[in-house]
Amino acid sequence: MHITRYTDYSLRVLIYLAVNNNQLATISEIAKSYDISKNHLMKIVQQLNVKGHLLAVRGKNGGIKLNRLPSDINIGSLVREIEDKNKLVECFAENNQCVITPDCQLKRIFAEAQEDFFKALDKYTLADLLGADKHKALSGLLAIETL
Repeated sequence: MHITRYTDYSLRVLIYLAVNNNQLATISEIAKSYDISKNHLMKIVQQLNVKGHLLAVRGKNGGIKLNRLPSDINIGSLVREIEDKNKLVECFAENNQCVITPDCQLKRIFAEAQEDFFKALDKYTLADLLGADKHKALSGLLAIETL
């Protein structure tokens, strides 16, 4: 299973905000911490906000923060939301042109594998990605000043 950069960055934004202890953060701060494009993060943050994972505060002293507890954000559900349009093989798509689809078992096998992949992710929340003893280390790696 391939996870897109979009999903990877979405998870990174959520990890940053969880480590940030419910303080407002800016897209610029997050982009700088991960050394990734601010422009790319803007679209991601917008979707995470629309989906209810983030709370965006506008204005001069605005920013973003988690809208839920890290323990309430399920990784499997999040990845499904973001990767919904990502098809493993052509026969998963509506415009399938593969001539062997009627008798091929590949679609069934890949569908089973994909579901197993998501079931594994369903076991974890954002809180699990932080680790019980890794919060301080992640704060340092991300250059987040803890209060």
